[in-house]
Amino acid sequence: MSDALLATAFALGAAVSLATSWLLVSRLERVGARLGLTEGLLGMVAALAADAPELTAAVTALAGHHARIGAGVVIGSNVFNLAALLGLGAVVAGQIALHRRVVVLEGVVAVAVAAACVLVVAGTISAPAGLIAVIAVLTPYVALLAMRRDRLARLGIPRTWRRWLAQAIHEEELELEVAIHPRPALLRDEVVAAVAVAVVVGASIVMEQAASKLGARHGVPQIVIGGLVLAAITSLPNAVAAVYLAARGRGAAALSTAMNSNALNVAAGLLLPASFVGLGATSASATFVALYYLGLTALVLASAYLRSGLNRLQGVLIVCAYAAFVSALLAIT
Repeated sequence: MSDALLATAFALGAAVSLATSWLLVSRLERVGARLGLTEGLLGMVAALAADAPELTAAVTALAGHHARIGAGVVIGSNVFNLAALLGLGAVVAGQIALHRRVVVLEGVVAVAVAAACVLVVAGTISAPAGLIAVIAVLTPYVALLAMRRDRLARLGIPRTWRRWLAQAIHEEELELEVAIHPRPALLRDEVVAAVAVAVVVGASIVMEQAASKLGARHGVPQIVIGGLVLAAITSLPNAVAAVYLAARGRGAAALSTAMNSNALNVAAGLLLPASFVGLGATSASATFVALYYLGLTALVLASAYLRSGLNRLQGVLIVCAYAAFVSALLAIT
């Protein structure tokens, strides 16, 4: 297949995948509303649906033994998410106001998942061990999101902790209730969601395969194809949604979108498939991307906590940090 045909296949695959993912998000939110999910769980469903392009691209790459492309898509998408969802969001909105409890709640999970990702990519622990660690972190977090406030009293933890958790979940749901408020699904919504899943998966596979072949043909390192090209393109739905939320003053919703998306990327897009097919030999470039993801996550969360949000200057610095990441990755490959 010629370069022109591969480029066309890549462009069409990306366009169809991204356009259909918007439809998938809206329909899955309605299905979640029909099931009576809490606002927090609806946010997780929305993040998972919006992650469909990068998840499919990453799994396809790993299954095809393009480990660096697969790892690059996931981890590069997470770095891009921090810059586009929160950094650019703060620049556009001028200020993203955040509740400190929400920052801590989201931050503990985000940093733990990023640390597990680094350990696996660096070869310190195996992918199955990393997956178990991430599941151990995500399970109680998702359970909290699914729990109604009146049921927190049943948890066998100190009263002070229960009050803190109840307030943090309440503050996050106040943001999500406005940002994510779908009507309950009808049968046609469920059918559309099923078709949208098939379309997104198929289009994302075409996109990844075309990018892999073009990169191999022209000597472009796999980590660049995955960590920069595919990562940025597949993350666009989340980026647009988060900038929109930030501009409307829904800061906690933007933070939740970024952190939940990143956690799901690592768990479902990297550690789960790598537990079956492996990640291959460790590489300095992949380890660098993973360490940058962890470092930028910690920096963004610390900045958000200290100022109860992110202002325009902090947003500019986060975007500049992503530009430095791109330059450094190109320099070491």
